[in-house]
Amino acid sequence: MTAELTVHELIAKHRPTLDQALEAIRTRAYWSPHPEHPKAYGEHGSLDAAAGKAAFDALLGTRVDLGQPGTDDWTGGEVSPYGIELGVTYPHADVDTLLPAMRAGQRAWRDAGAEARAVVCLEILKRISDRTHEFAHAVMHTSGQAFMMAFQAGGPHAQDRGLEAVAYAYAEQIRTPDTAEWTKPQGKRDPLALTKTFTPVPRGIALLIGCNTFPTWNGYPGLFASLATGNAVLVKPHPRAVLPLALTVQVARQVLAEAGFDPNLVALTTEHPGEGIAKTLATRPEIKIIDYTGSTAFGDWLEANARQAQVYTEKAGVNTVLVESTGNYKGMLSNLAFSLSLYSGQMCTTPQNLLIPRDGIRTDEGPRTYDEVVADLARAVDGLLGDDARANALLGAIVNPDVKARLEAAAGLGEVALASREIANPEFPGAVVRTPVIVKLDGAKPDDEAAYMSECFGPVSFAVAVDSAADGVELLRRTIGDKGAMTVGAYTVDADVERAVEEVCLEEAAQLSLNLVGGVYVNQTAAFSDFHGSGGNPAANAALCDGAFVANRFRVIEVRREA
Repeated sequence: MTAELTVHELIAKHRPTLDQALEAIRTRAYWSPHPEHPKAYGEHGSLDAAAGKAAFDALLGTRVDLGQPGTDDWTGGEVSPYGIELGVTYPHADVDTLLPAMRAGQRAWRDAGAEARAVVCLEILKRISDRTHEFAHAVMHTSGQAFMMAFQAGGPHAQDRGLEAVAYAYAEQIRTPDTAEWTKPQGKRDPLALTKTFTPVPRGIALLIGCNTFPTWNGYPGLFASLATGNAVLVKPHPRAVLPLALTVQVARQVLAEAGFDPNLVALTTEHPGEGIAKTLATRPEIKIIDYTGSTAFGDWLEANARQAQVYTEKAGVNTVLVESTGNYKGMLSNLAFSLSLYSGQMCTTPQNLLIPRDGIRTDEGPRTYDEVVADLARAVDGLLGDDARANALLGAIVNPDVKARLEAAAGLGEVALASREIANPEFPGAVVRTPVIVKLDGAKPDDEAAYMSECFGPVSFAVAVDSAADGVELLRRTIGDKGAMTVGAYTVDADVERAVEEVCLEEAAQLSLNLVGGVYVNQTAAFSDFHGSGGNPAANAALCDGAFVANRFRVIEVRREA
């Protein structure tokens, strides 16, 4: 094939961005090349709001033909959580044809080197960034996120996570030099001399198993980590959220072809209803890497059964916040209310259990009993979501019937401190929009423990009464150790309690946020600075993103020659 982009041109274009990303992961300071504000788009080839919406609308009812080998059928059926039938169809693959085609281009991709792979990945991300408005609608209408969240989390924040993975991948690959001259003195005899070359080589084909709620944010780290380290990537989206990843594959294939590489290095496959091809693909001998976000049950199955692959999972945990005391009571309530409400709690980082001493807490406004804290938090959530327009902008839509069923069942688990209510969405009458429920439970009752020690994904939180701060700390330790946690929060003005919580999180490997009262929330993480998950507790075996997330996607092969 004839390259329309040379690697030299791409290095000149993207090397400064790569260097800035490398500096950002070193310093952990704030940095992003992808604008968060919708009005920042519309120049230099990027789509503005109107053009992005028109591009999305033009996709509805069409076929996304990627020109892949081995397409044996077409599948579709996505229905937006906002009530719109997308009507888009996608390739279903005969993997016995597709997988060999994907392997064919790996040699040239391997030989291109780490820098070439990195800048090709950055060109893919740049073209995705130019279409952020279009991707935002695709994410919104497959995940149920409200538009602004879909725009930011599904757009620039996802792109940041992809770029972060590229930076880590590049840094790990160049840790070993390309060549070395090795000389060992032999006394009076001539020295022993060897010339050595070191080549990062890919493991093989990577399988990305996409999730329903954050198809790009959770998908891009694995996709770009594998691609940047020389692997081909087969993308298997969640059946309800195909479009964002199909568009991603489309862009990646275009860039690879224009840069002179085999477009089949990135491919897509979908599944028929009930087909369950993820299990079949995950155990194929050609699949050497798997990235998965979703339920604990299937994540555990992958870890146990996909023995031929390096498996990276983000599963589920029981995220916990200990509320012991605070120097800013109103700020704490406001921060927690937002954290519980954002995207209807459909985030793997949303707090579920709020551990509150039954004798109450100390605040800057005087002591507050357990009942008062819970009632005040319920009022804070009510106040935040009292205006329906604001509520729709924060809550988005319930992503699937399972979440709705869990929400409705939660009210029967204990005393309801805040009842969920239905909100109409005038723009999308078919949307299912619900406010959060808060249920009071007793940490000393075994029947209540069965509820709060299980993940209840969605807008459900449990206010768990504990006997003391020390009991809360021990329950926190047990929760992380047994169930895992993507996030932990704590509110305390007591230095001893703070140290105890921090020690638990260090020992149980959980990411901790202390005393958040402003515009940063426990369920949000920033690429290049924050680690998403730790890989050290049952909620996930990998962190987004660190060296361990990328380093085992390739191996370094040495060739020695007599000098």
